[in-house]
Amino acid sequence: MTSATVTGGNTAGPVPAHDPAPLPRGAARRRVLLAPITVTPSKPLTPSHLKGLLWTDVMYRATARLAEVTYRYSPTTYHPTEQTLGFWEYLDRTAGDTDYSGLTEEAIGELYVGYRAAGQRAGLAALRPYAEAVELHGWVHPASARVLELWTAHYARLGMHDPGLLAHQPPGLRLEEAIDRLGALGMCLDQRAYGGPVFLDATRYGLPLRQIVDARGRPNYLACALRELIPLAPRFDETVLLYDRELEPDYLLLERTLSEFGATIRRITLGRVPIDGRIRSARHGDWHDHTTGALLSRAAAEYDEPVLRLGMRLYFIAGLGQGEQQSFRHEALRQSLARAARLLSGTRTTDPAPLPEVLARHRGDHLYVNPYRLTSSLLARHRPAPSDDLLSAVYL
Repeated sequence: MTSATVTGGNTAGPVPAHDPAPLPRGAARRRVLLAPITVTPSKPLTPSHLKGLLWTDVMYRATARLAEVTYRYSPTTYHPTEQTLGFWEYLDRTAGDTDYSGLTEEAIGELYVGYRAAGQRAGLAALRPYAEAVELHGWVHPASARVLELWTAHYARLGMHDPGLLAHQPPGLRLEEAIDRLGALGMCLDQRAYGGPVFLDATRYGLPLRQIVDARGRPNYLACALRELIPLAPRFDETVLLYDRELEPDYLLLERTLSEFGATIRRITLGRVPIDGRIRSARHGDWHDHTTGALLSRAAAEYDEPVLRLGMRLYFIAGLGQGEQQSFRHEALRQSLARAARLLSGTRTTDPAPLPEVLARHRGDHLYVNPYRLTSSLLARHRPAPSDDLLSAVYL
Protein backbone atom coordinates (compact mmCIF):
# COMPACT_ATOMS: atom_id res chain seq x y z
CA MET A 1 0.00 0.00 0.00
CA THR A 2 1.09 3.55 -0.68
CA SER A 3 1.44 5.77 2.38
CA ALA A 4 -0.46 8.99 3.07
CA THR A 5 -0.65 11.56 5.83
CA VAL A 6 -3.93 11.87 7.74
CA THR A 7 -4.81 14.88 9.85
CA GLY A 8 -6.24 13.82 13.19
CA GLY A 9 -9.01 15.49 15.12
CA ASN A 10 -12.30 14.95 16.89
CA THR A 11 -15.24 16.64 15.22
CA ALA A 12 -18.03 14.47 16.56
CA GLY A 13 -19.57 17.58 18.12
CA PRO A 14 -18.55 20.61 16.03
CA VAL A 15 -19.06 24.10 17.36
CA PRO A 16 -21.76 26.00 15.43
CA ALA A 17 -20.39 28.48 12.92
CA HIS A 18 -22.21 31.31 14.71
CA ASP A 19 -23.10 31.62 18.40
CA PRO A 20 -26.80 30.76 18.77
CA ALA A 21 -29.04 33.36 20.29
CA PRO A 22 -29.63 32.93 24.04
CA LEU A 23 -32.69 31.03 25.17
CA PRO A 24 -34.95 32.08 28.04
CA ARG A 25 -33.48 31.32 31.43
CA GLY A 26 -33.90 27.68 32.36
CA ALA A 27 -34.79 26.54 28.82
CA ALA A 28 -32.88 23.51 27.59
CA ARG A 29 -31.53 23.49 24.04
CA ARG A 30 -32.67 20.48 22.06
CA ARG A 31 -30.02 18.31 20.42
CA VAL A 32 -30.07 17.58 16.69
CA LEU A 33 -27.84 15.23 14.71
CA LEU A 34 -27.42 15.87 10.99
CA ALA A 35 -26.17 12.76 9.21
CA PRO A 36 -26.10 13.22 5.42
CA ILE A 37 -24.93 10.54 3.05
CA THR A 38 -21.14 10.65 2.72
CA VAL A 39 -19.61 11.02 -0.75
CA THR A 40 -16.84 8.55 -1.54
CA PRO A 41 -13.56 10.50 -2.10
CA SER A 42 -12.78 8.97 -5.47
CA LYS A 43 -14.23 11.43 -7.98
CA PRO A 44 -15.11 15.11 -8.50
CA LEU A 45 -18.06 16.66 -6.72
CA THR A 46 -20.88 16.84 -9.26
CA PRO A 47 -24.05 19.00 -9.21
CA SER A 48 -25.89 16.18 -7.42
CA HIS A 49 -23.24 16.10 -4.70
CA LEU A 50 -23.19 19.88 -4.43
CA LYS A 51 -26.95 20.04 -4.05
CA GLY A 52 -26.88 17.68 -1.06
CA LEU A 53 -23.94 19.46 0.54
CA LEU A 54 -25.52 22.92 0.25
CA TRP A 55 -28.86 21.68 1.60
CA THR A 56 -27.07 20.20 4.60
CA ASP A 57 -24.94 23.30 5.17
CA VAL A 58 -27.92 25.68 5.24
CA MET A 59 -29.80 23.28 7.51
CA TYR A 60 -26.83 23.07 9.86
CA ARG A 61 -26.13 26.79 10.07
CA ALA A 62 -29.81 27.74 10.45
CA THR A 63 -30.68 25.01 12.96
CA ALA A 64 -27.58 25.81 15.02
CA ARG A 65 -29.25 29.11 15.97
CA LEU A 66 -32.10 27.19 17.56
CA ALA A 67 -30.58 23.97 18.91
CA GLU A 68 -27.33 22.17 19.71
CA VAL A 69 -26.40 20.63 16.37
CA THR A 70 -23.85 17.97 15.54
CA TYR A 71 -23.01 17.61 11.85
CA ARG A 72 -21.68 14.09 11.43
CA TYR A 73 -19.93 13.51 8.14
CA SER A 74 -17.14 10.98 8.47
CA PRO A 75 -15.30 9.66 5.41
CA THR A 76 -13.42 7.41 7.85
CA THR A 77 -16.59 5.46 8.63
CA TYR A 78 -17.17 4.46 5.01
CA HIS A 79 -13.62 3.74 3.87
CA PRO A 80 -14.01 0.00 4.78
CA THR A 81 -16.55 -0.58 1.98
CA GLU A 82 -15.40 -2.64 -0.98
CA GLN A 83 -16.13 0.31 -3.26
CA THR A 84 -13.35 2.31 -1.61
CA LEU A 85 -10.89 -0.41 -0.64
CA GLY A 86 -11.22 -2.01 -4.06
CA PHE A 87 -10.36 1.28 -5.75
CA TRP A 88 -7.29 1.73 -3.57
CA GLU A 89 -6.10 -1.82 -4.28
CA TYR A 90 -6.70 -1.27 -8.00
CA LEU A 91 -4.61 1.92 -7.97
CA ASP A 92 -1.67 0.30 -6.22
CA ARG A 93 -1.85 -2.74 -8.49
CA THR A 94 -2.13 -0.82 -11.77
CA ALA A 95 -0.45 2.53 -11.08
CA GLY A 96 2.16 1.59 -8.50
CA ASP A 97 3.76 4.22 -6.30
CA THR A 98 2.20 7.19 -8.10
CA ASP A 99 2.47 10.72 -6.75
CA TYR A 100 -1.13 11.95 -6.50
CA SER A 101 -0.36 15.25 -4.78
CA GLY A 102 -0.52 17.26 -8.00
CA LEU A 103 -3.49 15.55 -9.66
CA THR A 104 -6.87 17.17 -10.07
CA GLU A 105 -10.00 15.51 -8.74
CA GLU A 106 -11.06 15.01 -12.37
CA ALA A 107 -7.86 13.07 -13.09
CA ILE A 108 -8.38 10.86 -10.05
CA GLY A 109 -12.01 10.48 -11.04
CA GLU A 110 -10.97 9.15 -14.43
CA LEU A 111 -8.92 6.50 -12.64
CA TYR A 112 -12.03 5.59 -10.68
CA VAL A 113 -14.05 5.31 -13.88
CA GLY A 114 -11.38 2.94 -15.18
CA TYR A 115 -11.62 0.85 -12.01
CA ARG A 116 -15.40 0.51 -12.28
CA ALA A 117 -15.20 -0.25 -15.99
CA ALA A 118 -12.67 -3.03 -15.38
CA GLY A 119 -15.30 -4.90 -13.36
CA GLN A 120 -12.73 -6.84 -11.35
CA ARG A 121 -13.31 -7.47 -7.65
CA ALA A 122 -10.23 -7.96 -5.53
CA GLY A 123 -10.14 -10.93 -3.20
CA LEU A 124 -10.51 -10.67 0.56
CA ALA A 125 -6.81 -11.32 1.11
CA ALA A 126 -5.87 -8.39 -1.14
CA LEU A 127 -8.24 -6.00 0.65
CA ARG A 128 -7.47 -7.08 4.21
CA PRO A 129 -4.29 -4.94 4.64
CA TYR A 130 -6.20 -1.87 3.49
CA ALA A 131 -9.11 -2.55 5.85
CA GLU A 132 -6.74 -3.07 8.77
CA ALA A 133 -4.83 0.11 7.98
CA VAL A 134 -8.09 2.09 8.01
CA GLU A 135 -9.49 0.49 11.16
CA LEU A 136 -6.29 0.42 13.22
CA HIS A 137 -4.42 3.50 12.04
CA GLY A 138 -6.88 5.81 10.29
CA TRP A 139 -4.93 5.42 7.07
CA VAL A 140 -6.18 7.00 3.82
CA HIS A 141 -4.84 6.20 0.36
CA PRO A 142 -2.96 9.17 -1.18
CA ALA A 143 -5.46 9.41 -4.06
CA SER A 144 -8.42 9.82 -1.70
CA ALA A 145 -6.39 12.06 0.62
CA ARG A 146 -5.77 14.34 -2.38
CA VAL A 147 -9.47 14.39 -3.29
CA LEU A 148 -10.42 15.29 0.28
CA GLU A 149 -7.84 18.06 0.26
CA LEU A 150 -9.38 19.52 -2.91
CA TRP A 151 -12.88 19.21 -1.49
CA THR A 152 -11.77 21.12 1.61
CA ALA A 153 -10.79 24.00 -0.66
CA HIS A 154 -14.24 23.90 -2.33
CA TYR A 155 -15.92 24.01 1.09
CA ALA A 156 -13.86 27.07 2.02
CA ARG A 157 -14.71 28.96 -1.20
CA LEU A 158 -18.40 28.18 -0.73
CA GLY A 159 -18.37 29.16 2.94
CA MET A 160 -19.58 25.71 3.98
CA HIS A 161 -18.92 24.33 7.43
CA ASP A 162 -16.22 21.63 7.24
CA PRO A 163 -17.39 18.71 9.42
CA GLY A 164 -13.94 17.14 9.39
CA LEU A 165 -13.10 15.96 5.88
CA LEU A 166 -9.43 15.47 6.78
CA ALA A 167 -10.02 14.21 10.32
CA HIS A 168 -9.89 10.63 11.54
CA GLN A 169 -13.44 10.03 12.79
CA PRO A 170 -13.98 6.31 13.43
CA PRO A 171 -17.47 4.96 14.08
CA GLY A 172 -18.51 4.18 17.63
CA LEU A 173 -18.82 0.43 17.08
CA ARG A 174 -16.71 -2.25 15.50
CA LEU A 175 -18.53 -4.31 12.89
CA GLU A 176 -18.82 -7.29 15.22
CA GLU A 177 -20.28 -5.07 17.95
CA ALA A 178 -22.91 -3.68 15.59
CA ILE A 179 -23.91 -7.18 14.50
CA ASP A 180 -24.19 -8.24 18.16
CA ARG A 181 -26.46 -5.32 18.99
CA LEU A 182 -28.68 -6.05 16.02
CA GLY A 183 -28.81 -9.68 17.08
CA ALA A 184 -29.87 -8.72 20.60
CA LEU A 185 -32.92 -6.99 19.09
CA GLY A 186 -33.68 -9.93 16.83
CA MET A 187 -32.87 -7.87 13.76
CA CYS A 188 -29.94 -9.83 12.40
CA LEU A 189 -29.77 -13.02 10.35
CA ASP A 190 -26.12 -14.08 10.64
CA GLN A 191 -25.14 -16.97 8.36
CA ARG A 192 -21.38 -16.63 8.70
CA ALA A 193 -21.12 -19.89 10.61
CA TYR A 194 -22.34 -21.62 7.46
CA GLY A 195 -20.19 -19.61 5.06
CA GLY A 196 -22.97 -17.16 4.26
CA PRO A 197 -23.58 -13.41 4.60
CA VAL A 198 -25.12 -11.26 7.32
CA PHE A 199 -28.58 -9.75 6.78
CA LEU A 200 -30.37 -6.89 8.47
CA ASP A 201 -33.73 -8.44 9.35
CA ALA A 202 -36.68 -6.09 9.69
CA THR A 203 -39.15 -8.47 8.07
CA ARG A 204 -41.49 -8.28 11.06
CA TYR A 205 -42.07 -4.66 10.06
CA GLY A 206 -42.85 -5.59 6.47
CA LEU A 207 -39.41 -4.64 5.18
CA PRO A 208 -37.23 -6.98 3.09
CA LEU A 209 -34.07 -8.71 4.23
CA ARG A 210 -31.00 -6.64 3.34
CA GLN A 211 -27.48 -8.02 3.13
CA ILE A 212 -25.03 -5.87 5.08
CA VAL A 213 -21.96 -8.15 5.06
CA ASP A 214 -21.22 -10.49 2.17
CA ALA A 215 -20.12 -14.10 2.44
CA ARG A 216 -16.49 -12.97 2.29
CA GLY A 217 -16.93 -10.72 5.32
CA ARG A 218 -17.00 -7.39 3.44
CA PRO A 219 -19.41 -4.73 4.79
CA ASN A 220 -21.48 -2.49 2.57
CA TYR A 221 -22.47 1.15 3.04
CA LEU A 222 -25.46 0.28 5.23
CA ALA A 223 -23.32 -1.78 7.61
CA CYS A 224 -20.96 1.18 8.02
CA ALA A 225 -23.88 3.53 8.69
CA LEU A 226 -25.15 1.18 11.40
CA ARG A 227 -21.72 1.09 13.05
CA GLU A 228 -21.80 4.87 13.25
CA LEU A 229 -25.42 5.64 14.04
CA ILE A 230 -26.51 2.84 16.41
CA PRO A 231 -24.49 4.32 19.31
CA LEU A 232 -24.82 7.94 18.18
CA ALA A 233 -28.41 8.64 17.11
CA PRO A 234 -30.18 7.74 20.40
CA ARG A 235 -28.22 10.50 22.18
CA PHE A 236 -30.12 13.20 20.25
CA ASP A 237 -33.65 14.54 20.35
CA GLU A 238 -33.81 14.30 16.57
CA THR A 239 -31.61 12.70 13.91
CA VAL A 240 -31.93 13.95 10.34
CA LEU A 241 -30.86 11.64 7.51
CA LEU A 242 -30.30 13.25 4.10
CA TYR A 243 -29.75 10.92 1.15
CA ASP A 244 -30.27 10.23 -2.56
CA ARG A 245 -33.67 9.05 -3.74
CA GLU A 246 -32.08 5.88 -5.12
CA LEU A 247 -31.23 4.82 -1.55
CA GLU A 248 -34.78 5.08 -0.22
CA PRO A 249 -35.14 1.34 0.58
CA ASP A 250 -31.94 1.29 2.63
CA TYR A 251 -32.86 4.43 4.52
CA LEU A 252 -36.31 3.08 5.35
CA LEU A 253 -34.49 0.14 6.92
CA LEU A 254 -32.06 2.46 8.68
CA GLU A 255 -34.91 4.53 10.10
CA ARG A 256 -36.73 1.45 11.37
CA THR A 257 -33.57 0.01 12.93
CA LEU A 258 -32.44 3.20 14.65
CA SER A 259 -35.97 3.72 15.98
CA GLU A 260 -35.69 0.34 17.69
CA PHE A 261 -32.62 1.67 19.49
CA GLY A 262 -34.62 4.66 20.76
CA ALA A 263 -33.72 7.30 18.15
CA THR A 264 -36.17 9.81 16.65
CA ILE A 265 -35.51 9.89 12.91
CA ARG A 266 -36.37 12.38 10.20
CA ARG A 267 -35.63 11.44 6.59
CA ILE A 268 -35.04 13.92 3.79
CA THR A 269 -34.87 12.48 0.29
CA LEU A 270 -33.11 14.59 -2.33
CA GLY A 271 -33.35 13.93 -6.04
CA ARG A 272 -30.17 13.96 -8.06
CA VAL A 273 -29.51 16.67 -10.62
CA PRO A 274 -29.99 15.54 -14.25
CA ILE A 275 -27.49 16.67 -16.86
CA ASP A 276 -29.13 17.17 -20.26
CA GLY A 277 -32.18 15.30 -18.97
CA ARG A 278 -30.27 12.24 -17.77
CA ILE A 279 -29.23 11.13 -14.31
CA ARG A 280 -25.99 9.21 -14.41
CA SER A 281 -23.79 7.95 -11.64
CA ALA A 282 -20.44 9.68 -11.21
CA ARG A 283 -18.84 6.27 -11.72
CA HIS A 284 -19.44 6.72 -15.45
CA GLY A 285 -17.60 10.03 -15.73
CA ASP A 286 -19.05 12.54 -18.23
CA TRP A 287 -18.43 15.44 -15.84
CA HIS A 288 -17.09 17.83 -18.48
CA ASP A 289 -17.67 21.39 -17.23
CA HIS A 290 -20.16 20.39 -14.52
CA THR A 291 -17.79 19.62 -11.65
CA THR A 292 -17.89 21.85 -8.58
CA GLY A 293 -14.40 23.14 -9.34
CA ALA A 294 -15.44 24.12 -12.86
CA LEU A 295 -18.62 25.82 -11.65
CA LEU A 296 -16.73 27.79 -9.01
CA SER A 297 -14.06 28.91 -11.47
CA ARG A 298 -16.65 30.10 -13.97
CA ALA A 299 -18.66 31.99 -11.33
CA ALA A 300 -15.57 33.53 -9.71
CA ALA A 301 -14.58 35.09 -13.03
CA GLU A 302 -17.64 37.36 -12.81
CA TYR A 303 -18.74 37.55 -9.19
CA ASP A 304 -17.09 38.06 -5.82
CA GLU A 305 -17.17 35.53 -3.01
CA PRO A 306 -20.35 36.65 -1.18
CA VAL A 307 -22.34 36.59 -4.42
CA LEU A 308 -20.91 33.20 -5.32
CA ARG A 309 -21.89 31.73 -1.95
CA LEU A 310 -25.42 33.10 -1.91
CA GLY A 311 -26.06 32.47 -5.60
CA MET A 312 -25.01 28.83 -5.41
CA ARG A 313 -27.43 28.29 -2.52
CA LEU A 314 -30.27 30.08 -4.28
CA TYR A 315 -29.87 27.83 -7.31
CA PHE A 316 -29.14 24.43 -5.78
CA ILE A 317 -31.72 24.75 -3.00
CA ALA A 318 -34.54 27.05 -4.12
CA GLY A 319 -33.98 26.77 -7.87
CA LEU A 320 -33.65 23.00 -8.22
CA GLY A 321 -35.85 22.10 -5.26
CA GLN A 322 -35.99 18.77 -3.50
CA GLY A 323 -36.86 16.66 -6.53
CA GLU A 324 -35.07 15.83 -9.77
CA GLN A 325 -37.38 17.30 -12.38
CA GLN A 326 -35.05 20.06 -13.56
CA SER A 327 -31.80 19.48 -15.41
CA PHE A 328 -28.78 21.53 -14.49
CA ARG A 329 -28.53 24.67 -16.65
CA HIS A 330 -25.60 27.07 -16.65
CA GLU A 331 -27.94 29.90 -17.62
CA ALA A 332 -30.20 29.23 -14.62
CA LEU A 333 -27.19 29.26 -12.32
CA ARG A 334 -26.07 32.58 -13.81
CA GLN A 335 -29.54 34.00 -13.16
CA SER A 336 -29.33 32.91 -9.51
CA LEU A 337 -25.92 34.53 -9.18
CA ALA A 338 -27.28 37.76 -10.67
CA ARG A 339 -30.22 37.59 -8.25
CA ALA A 340 -27.78 37.14 -5.37
CA ALA A 341 -25.82 40.18 -6.54
CA ARG A 342 -28.99 42.26 -6.50
CA LEU A 343 -29.97 41.03 -3.04
CA LEU A 344 -26.54 41.84 -1.64
CA SER A 345 -26.35 45.26 -3.27
CA GLY A 346 -29.86 46.30 -2.29
CA THR A 347 -30.99 48.12 0.81
CA ARG A 348 -30.45 46.00 3.88
CA THR A 349 -33.28 45.62 6.38
CA THR A 350 -33.59 44.72 10.01
CA ASP A 351 -36.33 42.20 10.66
CA PRO A 352 -38.35 43.33 13.68
CA ALA A 353 -38.36 39.72 14.92
CA PRO A 354 -35.22 38.18 16.44
CA LEU A 355 -33.30 35.90 14.09
CA PRO A 356 -34.27 32.69 15.96
CA GLU A 357 -37.92 33.60 15.50
CA VAL A 358 -37.39 34.23 11.79
CA LEU A 359 -35.70 30.85 11.39
CA ALA A 360 -38.29 29.03 13.49
CA ARG A 361 -40.96 29.96 10.94
CA HIS A 362 -39.39 27.39 8.62
CA ARG A 363 -39.30 24.39 10.98
CA GLY A 364 -42.76 22.88 10.88
CA ASP A 365 -43.26 20.10 13.46
CA HIS A 366 -39.58 19.15 13.57
CA LEU A 367 -36.47 20.65 15.14
CA TYR A 368 -34.43 21.29 12.00
CA VAL A 369 -34.91 24.32 9.75
CA ASN A 370 -36.12 23.41 6.27
CA PRO A 371 -33.52 24.72 3.77
CA TYR A 372 -35.96 24.95 0.86
CA ARG A 373 -38.59 26.93 2.75
CA LEU A 374 -36.00 29.28 4.21
CA THR A 375 -34.10 29.87 0.97
CA SER A 376 -37.23 30.24 -1.14
CA SER A 377 -38.39 32.96 1.24
CA LEU A 378 -35.44 35.08 0.09
CA LEU A 379 -36.91 35.13 -3.41
CA ALA A 380 -40.54 35.79 -2.50
CA ARG A 381 -42.06 38.82 -4.17
CA HIS A 382 -43.38 41.74 -2.15
CA ARG A 383 -41.21 40.73 0.80
CA PRO A 384 -38.54 42.94 2.43
CA ALA A 385 -34.95 42.23 1.47
CA PRO A 386 -33.31 39.66 3.78
CA SER A 387 -31.56 41.06 6.80
CA ASP A 388 -27.80 41.15 7.23
CA ASP A 389 -28.18 38.93 10.28
CA LEU A 390 -29.89 36.19 8.29
CA LEU A 391 -27.50 36.35 5.33
CA SER A 392 -24.35 36.32 7.45
CA ALA A 393 -25.61 33.59 9.79
CA VAL A 394 -26.78 31.14 7.13
CA TYR A 395 -25.62 32.01 3.61
CA LEU A 396 -22.32 33.85 3.52
